[in-house]
Amino acid sequence: MPFVTSRGSRIHYSVEGTGPLVILLHGLLSHAKSWKHWGFVDALADRYCVACVDSLAHGLSDKPSDESRYGLEARARDVLAVIDDLGFESAHVLGYSMGGWLAIGVAKYHRHRLSSLIVGGWDILRGAEAFGPLSPAAVKGWAAAEPGLRACWEALADLRGAREAVVNSGVPVLLWSGRDDPSHEPMRAFAAAEGLEFLSTSGSHNGAIHKYGAESRRGIRAFLDARSRN
Repeated sequence: MPFVTSRGSRIHYSVEGTGPLVILLHGLLSHAKSWKHWGFVDALADRYCVACVDSLAHGLSDKPSDESRYGLEARARDVLAVIDDLGFESAHVLGYSMGGWLAIGVAKYHRHRLSSLIVGGWDILRGAEAFGPLSPAAVKGWAAAEPGLRACWEALADLRGAREAVVNSGVPVLLWSGRDDPSHEPMRAFAAAEGLEFLSTSGSHNGAIHKYGAESRRGIRAFLDARSRN
């Protein structure tokens, strides 16, 4: 059960397969094991080294209560620590929802460590606003259960430089969303305006990785294979 220490906290990750490194970053309230449950690990591990990272305050990773530990630059360093721990110079980084926000953070602060960037279910310009306001009761419940979760939610408001990070990443970029996801049309328009590849699949925000996950997995695998010929 691999852990790496980053910024004084233990970050847990799982790893399967061999080949070019693919980092999978989950959304808020999810965890690293979700990618295995959804079939993404098995869809990639025959050709890739697939590392699923438990984000800070999630899964088996540490859950500090200090809100300053949840900023984008700091969290991007956690992802880099996993890449370093596995001994790779670069990685294909795929993030969904909150993980998409974090993947953009890797592009913003460490683009030289990217092989490609895949952002799913995340409006690059509006962020979590695309999903509407979150009920105060929900946030209160999260904070009661785990203070770090509220810090995670509040950190998502930092969208500074997101557009530039994606457009100027210098690596192949795939944006991906289910057609019933509120992020779909903004992401499609962003991809068209910036000349980026866009994967449109069936499903809602959750359905694109659950019920219609096979469609998403095929598109992501095709994108990665086209850029990993070695």
